[in-house]
Amino acid sequence: MSKVTFKDNWELIVGLEVHAELATRTKLFCGCLNEFGNEPNTNVCPVCLGLPGSLPVVNEQAVYFAMRLGEAVNCSVNRSVFARKNYFYPDMPKDYQISQYDLPTNTNGYLDLPEGKRIGIERAHIEEDTGKTTHKGESGRISGADYSLVDYNRAGVPLIEIVSQPDIRTVDEAKSYVSELRQILLALEVSDAKMEEGSIRVDANVSVRPIGESNLRTRCEIKNVNSLRSLGRAIEYEANRHINLYDNGESPTQETRHWDEISGRTRPGRSKEDAEDYRYFPEPDLVPLNPSAAELKLIKDGLPNLPAQRRKNLMDILGSDANDAVILVEREHDAFAVDAIELGGVKESIAKYLINNLADGMGDLSPKALAELTQMEANGDVTSTQARKILVELVANGGAPDEIAEHLGLETIDANAIEKMVLELIGEHPNEWGRYRDGDKKVQGFFVGQIMKATSGQADGKIINQILSEHAEAQ
Repeated sequence: MSKVTFKDNWELIVGLEVHAELATRTKLFCGCLNEFGNEPNTNVCPVCLGLPGSLPVVNEQAVYFAMRLGEAVNCSVNRSVFARKNYFYPDMPKDYQISQYDLPTNTNGYLDLPEGKRIGIERAHIEEDTGKTTHKGESGRISGADYSLVDYNRAGVPLIEIVSQPDIRTVDEAKSYVSELRQILLALEVSDAKMEEGSIRVDANVSVRPIGESNLRTRCEIKNVNSLRSLGRAIEYEANRHINLYDNGESPTQETRHWDEISGRTRPGRSKEDAEDYRYFPEPDLVPLNPSAAELKLIKDGLPNLPAQRRKNLMDILGSDANDAVILVEREHDAFAVDAIELGGVKESIAKYLINNLADGMGDLSPKALAELTQMEANGDVTSTQARKILVELVANGGAPDEIAEHLGLETIDANAIEKMVLELIGEHPNEWGRYRDGDKKVQGFFVGQIMKATSGQADGKIINQILSEHAEAQ
């Protein structure tokens, strides 16, 4: 299939359903442990296995976590009712899923992306997770599998399903939405949000329409995407598949599809059911949830600073562009940056080191040490090259930057000594110096490199360039 650039003539329409496992100690309706990675079928009991006579009891903390998220994404937190969603899956022992239907916990919210786009949230409801099926065979899929294994450890784990409005128009917006939602979940401490472990899984509802058309066309749902990279690739592939069908006089069929990471394609699953096909009805063994105004106020008042506010606070302190703040908040480095700046660190250097040199973590580095290191560099006590060497030691072993500099024998070369070396080089290389004076800036690297080599990297590159420029202007 030839790839069509849908951005040119077609508009992408995406709505996302994000399923986030809640970080409760036990499952949603029983006392089994909610833990990832245990031996298969060890965290099970009659309730989550759907055995006759067993009855569910709702996990209070899961409800509290769901309401906490609802307040964080500007939802109306409502009286809600659990419902049975009926369908057959081998990894759902009861053959129905306890979820919420017409009366969900959270409705009518929104989430603002770092880029400024507002994405509506239709609902964020509570439900139980399914088990996990592993298909054994060459393909790893049910088609062609020799046999399948079912692990019910995940069955009954509490989920919050956040359903967006179809407001997303680009692949980047889709990835930004999931990233922002993930950061909110982490800030609220209601989920570990580990996509690689399945704690967050995304279903993407994708359709396209010609630019200028207002009606929504047939959508397909891509199920269980578990990384931002895969989400972007899956949406792009599916949009192009729809466009090719329309260009050939055909139309997509509303269905569930699955993303194949290896082949880079979506593959058909089952036809997409409507809500009535699930035969929803109120769960008879659970009472409605009816939070009071006082309870909701306590939850709202107890919310932490969320990523959007943290980005604003950081931008106010750094005075830097939004991209730096986005990166630092996403990496959970913003509090470290603020502490280092308040301890006297150079703002620009703090941001530079955290973004470019400390992406993998700070190790034993303290905010105080980073602040002192940026001061030493700004004062000319160490060069930028030397500062990076000291930073490596600070991350590995901690300590004080000045003591590390002394231990490593790092000290800057006096400007007068550098100027003397520059004059000697000019005399030894008149041709190169002539080219430099005539505007050939490529030769600048030659002079800088020679001096850095002669000083074992301890000369300050800024001073070298300044001296070169001054002598060129003087002549």
